[in-house]
Amino acid sequence: MNIQQIRNATLVIEYAGKTFLVDPMLAEKGTYPPFPNSPRQDQNNPLVSLPISIDKIIKDIDAVIVTHLHLDHWDEAAIQALPKEIQIFSQNEEDATEIRKAGFENVEVLQENTVFEDIQLIKTKGEHGRGEILKLAGHVCGVVFKHQTEKTLYVAGDTVWYDAVQEVIYTHKPEVIVVNAGDNQFNEGGSLVMGKADVHEVHKAAPHAKIISVHMEAVNHWALSREELKSFAKEKGMASNVLVPNDGESYLF
Repeated sequence: MNIQQIRNATLVIEYAGKTFLVDPMLAEKGTYPPFPNSPRQDQNNPLVSLPISIDKIIKDIDAVIVTHLHLDHWDEAAIQALPKEIQIFSQNEEDATEIRKAGFENVEVLQENTVFEDIQLIKTKGEHGRGEILKLAGHVCGVVFKHQTEKTLYVAGDTVWYDAVQEVIYTHKPEVIVVNAGDNQFNEGGSLVMGKADVHEVHKAAPHAKIISVHMEAVNHWALSREELKSFAKEKGMASNVLVPNDGESYLF
């Protein structure tokens, strides 16, 4: 497999001969206003430009996975750029309906036994924060990729560390795990996605897995920088297993 970090949670994953685009936010730098009630109110989103052109990103895509419909995972630029006949997988029927309203003709809801071109796609649970903020954050999902010719991959999505994430790791034993680890927060309510302590928990649950940390430094409410996570990983003795890509960087497994 080859995993390329594009920007924020947007990934291009080549897996068992197919290419997946995950959570496409494709707008130009500064297109959208900042998320309210959060840091950096003077900076529009996205904070940084795409590392490669939209044409290159979507050129050979076989399917798109949208874990949820928040702007930083599925935006107007993606809606405009993607061919309307492309295969899209969503987390639930509610999201699928919205994606169909945007003109997409081939939208399927992920299940725990979805199969696409001999690749098993297993929808996993996620919690987009802790406590009261969950009511505002809404539903999210992750996905496990399995194929006989590939290592097992777990893309956790916008979730904090909690028992369901641990259960996915114990059940499926992924050898590669992608976590959204920018510790994004509003001014109140705590972490919406993983912070450095959550990444440490993932490592403890899967000490031999390679953990790729994305969703960093790309939208205004981030709280954990790449450098801080790298320093923390070194301090905890997990630097060889925690990969913190720059935008555009890719890994082959």
